[in-house]
Amino acid sequence: MAGRNYTFVTEFFLTAFTEHPEWGLPLFLLFLSFYLSTLLGNTGMIILIQKNRRLQTPMYFFLSHLSFVDICYSSVIIPQMLTVLWEHGTTISQVRCAAQFFLFTFFASIDCYLLAIMAYDRYVAVCQPLLYVTIMTEKARVGLVTGAYVAGFSSGFVRTVTAFTLSFCGSNEINFIFCDLPPLLKLVCGDSYIQEVVIIVFAIFVMPACIVVISVSYLFIIVAIMQIRSAGGRAKTFSTCTSHLTAVALFFGTLIFMYLRDNADQSSEGDRVVSVFYTVVTPLLNPVIYSLRNKEVKEAIIKSLRRSKISGRP
Repeated sequence: MAGRNYTFVTEFFLTAFTEHPEWGLPLFLLFLSFYLSTLLGNTGMIILIQKNRRLQTPMYFFLSHLSFVDICYSSVIIPQMLTVLWEHGTTISQVRCAAQFFLFTFFASIDCYLLAIMAYDRYVAVCQPLLYVTIMTEKARVGLVTGAYVAGFSSGFVRTVTAFTLSFCGSNEINFIFCDLPPLLKLVCGDSYIQEVVIIVFAIFVMPACIVVISVSYLFIIVAIMQIRSAGGRAKTFSTCTSHLTAVALFFGTLIFMYLRDNADQSSEGDRVVSVFYTVVTPLLNPVIYSLRNKEVKEAIIKSLRRSKISGRP
């Protein structure tokens, strides 16, 4: 290695979807509409939860934070993606790339933790209904959410520092929608084994740990539901979990496909499609899922619309 000459990279060139210039404007308009819908839907969900007394419960407290994180999460990625599409590729400095990677990891980690917390909330509600109020106190809710933010920050900080102590050389082109770990590792020169081990170890504390919490929580929930004698009672109890299960399947399904496999076997085109799904589509769908599959949210929306019509009358 000492005899080799390397051209070290200090900036990156993002080129996702630019191999088809004719797709630039349609994709730009599509993702812009997705982004605006994400902002509108999640902001609307937060306002709805804050204004409706029936939604002042632990589950919706966690959901309001999930909506806030989804707004931040998509805002880290989509504006950069729109710039790439509009300019047919864009240059980003290593510092900006590191900042984007940190913010993405930070908010994505919080998303994982919040979904795990919401699974635990459903477990307490279904399996220990009489103790729900005493367990899910305001202090407990704030403590769980604060822990999610602190753990997300720690994971993002350590993974970012570890990733960007690596040396990048050769081509500076990243055929991806943002500065993410898999495409960055393809540009690494020299031995990166130790850094990759550290990144993987800290990643284990996020995705796999959250999946374990969610799986165990729903295992107990299923056991509790099966003990309910009436079919109507079982359906009614399970219906309180369907929105969360749908959100979990969408988010973790794409993340597992993206990150829990060998980096050498990943194709750029397939990865870009998957990354669009968990960075663009999932934050857009979350408020839709919780609106369409949740009776309380639907009733709150209808009530708000009726109030708006009444107040708008002369």
